[in-house]
Amino acid sequence: MDFDFKVQRLGECRIASPISNIRFVSDDEHVLYHSNLEEIEDLVKSGKSPPVFEKAGPREKIYFDPSKLKCGIVTCGGLCPGINDVIRAIVLALYYHYGVRTIFGFPYGYEGLSHRYGHAPMELTPSVVEDIHQKGGTILGSSRGPQETSEMVDCLERMNIGILFTIGGDGTLRGARDIADEIGRRKLKIGVIGIPKTIDNDISYVEQSFGFATAVSEATTSIYSAHTEAEGARNGIGLVKLMGRESGFIAAYACLANSDVNYCLVPEVEFSLDGLIRALKERLEHRHHAVIVVGEGAGQNMMEATQEKDASGNIRFGDIGAFLKDKITGYFKKAGMDITLKYIDPSYNIRSMPANSHDSAFCLLLGHNAVHAGIAGRTNMLVGFWKNEFTHVPIRFAVSERKKIDPNGWLWNSVLASTGQPGNMV
Repeated sequence: MDFDFKVQRLGECRIASPISNIRFVSDDEHVLYHSNLEEIEDLVKSGKSPPVFEKAGPREKIYFDPSKLKCGIVTCGGLCPGINDVIRAIVLALYYHYGVRTIFGFPYGYEGLSHRYGHAPMELTPSVVEDIHQKGGTILGSSRGPQETSEMVDCLERMNIGILFTIGGDGTLRGARDIADEIGRRKLKIGVIGIPKTIDNDISYVEQSFGFATAVSEATTSIYSAHTEAEGARNGIGLVKLMGRESGFIAAYACLANSDVNYCLVPEVEFSLDGLIRALKERLEHRHHAVIVVGEGAGQNMMEATQEKDASGNIRFGDIGAFLKDKITGYFKKAGMDITLKYIDPSYNIRSMPANSHDSAFCLLLGHNAVHAGIAGRTNMLVGFWKNEFTHVPIRFAVSERKKIDPNGWLWNSVLASTGQPGNMV
């Protein structure tokens, strides 16, 4: 793959930034993509330059005149801890750092940019967003599903919006890319800046997305409950289903954060019902209790396939938690072995939580860096996080593939070591 992480720009930055008493970032500052010295040396030996991300942060010269600038914010997709924190950070940075006075929030995702729904934009000011970071969800509302790109760009053009900030996951970023491409075809000077929102932490070229730390923290509470229930009964089984359609990062990190988990099942690692039950039966015979954590996208090959899709175009998955509950209960009943199985699905409890302190700080910095990028004329990009640095990532890279657990990598090997589960349960 061509690792050209060059970010699109609307034009030359000629206006002095109104920010003072701050360290500006030079356009020459970058963050290395590779962290392995051997990979870098191999590239240099072959005459290639190591791929780098543009470093995020405030620029000394900016593209937009803040006194004349209007900005918009949209939140799309499922709920996630920290959305309100990002909204607040963007509004406060625009208002206090740059002096932008006109900021609109478009209600219910991309629907808010379409005339078909009649959603009136919400004017966002510091007083409006003053305490929203203490609440879960999004004050703007959200929705799934695509809208007509040309209509959304028409809206931005009519309202004289200079920068659109899009907060969302894979589908939202694809929509943002389409909007930016249409803006380019029309030769308009409108920036599109993405802030990656995915509770599953599955955006490529981004090490961490906001809400993930809160999700892992809250998931451990459910795992603790499952373990307590399992220990309290002879042959007790605690079964917890966590978020993770195609990537099992929440399940994996929650298991590492709680060493009481005995079996971690994720979408990236295949297992069979027979393999799981065989291992589970052996554990119950020796320890008389067990805890299972399963990511929602795991084991889909064992259930009846469906082509039904949600509004975002994602295939509707079967409920692996309910499936395992029924199959495990049925097996042991048939085998004449008494068990007590308690099933916990905390997904919506977790999604609607306010961000924890770690995520709140992370959201603030994401919002600030999104504003710095937009004001400096960047477009068709998102704010990433790589090697403990905030970066600019072209959207086309972020949506090129899903980030997934490597079954041969350090993370999954750490999970196997923590749970003690068999390396192969096929």
